[in-house]
Amino acid sequence: MQHSVEKLSGNKVKISFNVPASSFEEAIEKAYLKNRSRINVPGFRKGKAPRKLIQRMYGETIFYDDALDAIFPEAFLTAVKDNDLHPVGRPDVNVENMEEGKELAFSCEVFVVPEVKLGDYKGVSVTRVVRQVTDEEVDARIAQEQKRVARSVEITDRAVQNGDQVNLDYSGTVDGVKFNGGTAQGQSLVIGSGNFIPGFEEQMVGMAIGEERDLTVRFPEKYHSEELQGKEAVFHVKVNSITCEELPTLDDEFASEVSDFDTFAEYRDDLRKRMQEAADEQSTQAAKESMLEGIVKEAEIDIPDPMIEDKLDEMMDQMSWRMQQQGFTLKKYQELTGQTEQQMREMYREEATNALKTELVVEEIIKVEGIQTDEAQVEKMLEEYASASGQSVEQLKSSLREGQMEYFSHRSRINKAYDLLWENAQVKDEMAKAVNEDEQA
Repeated sequence: MQHSVEKLSGNKVKISFNVPASSFEEAIEKAYLKNRSRINVPGFRKGKAPRKLIQRMYGETIFYDDALDAIFPEAFLTAVKDNDLHPVGRPDVNVENMEEGKELAFSCEVFVVPEVKLGDYKGVSVTRVVRQVTDEEVDARIAQEQKRVARSVEITDRAVQNGDQVNLDYSGTVDGVKFNGGTAQGQSLVIGSGNFIPGFEEQMVGMAIGEERDLTVRFPEKYHSEELQGKEAVFHVKVNSITCEELPTLDDEFASEVSDFDTFAEYRDDLRKRMQEAADEQSTQAAKESMLEGIVKEAEIDIPDPMIEDKLDEMMDQMSWRMQQQGFTLKKYQELTGQTEQQMREMYREEATNALKTELVVEEIIKVEGIQTDEAQVEKMLEEYASASGQSVEQLKSSLREGQMEYFSHRSRINKAYDLLWENAQVKDEMAKAVNEDEQA
């Protein structure tokens, strides 16, 4: 069997096949043996009618399609392997000559992973916007930590204030009639949180422990319960207890409680340092993403539609899996948002296309630069993965299949490609504008 490959475009090829008459004859005979038991011929039991008789009755070509189906897969895979092709989607087959006793000639057109014409990818200019961590940000982070270690104190000598946590009983009515979900006992509510109907929490300010009061409120026009939308309600409320947060003093004792430092000054300086390091890392990552976007934009790639559809399938599967982890379904999400699956696919089409472009550009750079797997990096990734899953590296390795191990090797080559691009980039640091400067502008 012979084949030849003709390039039709950067992402499509035509493969032509010529099959000897003898091979075609063998395929026809196999098709006959496979199908003869399903063909009725008067005067013969099923499966006993001669092939030639069946062909005379039902047409010479009755077994041709099955013969081609038997020949095509092996012929196609051989051509793909011999020519290092990477097909995308199903091949479109066209028969050019199919006649018993003669050479079989057919061809197929198929999309392949497209060629990538790289633009400049070394020495590209990129701006890293560096942000200085402010005193206010440090103070806000300390306030978060202060709130985390705050203790709850029971209040017995005053009335409810904004910010207090109140334990209460309540019973709501609309036009004097109780409604579902409007009654509770021992309910906890932080006054000022906005978790209850507008006006409810504000009217509780000033209530004493044990006091009962009727609160008149109005349900929002877009309330989740349609029968209560816009309705006026009366809640009879009783305060059972009041507690509030007592924040620790920001001193050396606080520092020693929340960190390994003995003084508040040391704790604050270390916190600022770590916050600045995190901010610098964010700036670097943003610059790297910007650099890669520019490199991808400069590349010329004609991505075939089947490849984009496959990527969208992958994205939709990932989305469905994430929703399932949260006890949700993709179908339910579509019902709530009023979107069809096709509408969702169209919404993510540009993202899928850009993701494919990025993948193809990075793969081409790996190929052009001859980047090899860094075994030390692979070992480090395996150690991190094993630690996160509570296994030893040996246990992890023994559980991974060959394809799964290749993931780590491939990830290593991608990381090395990113490092190469960043190391060769012309990076210029630029200080981010302060917020007040932006406001003045």
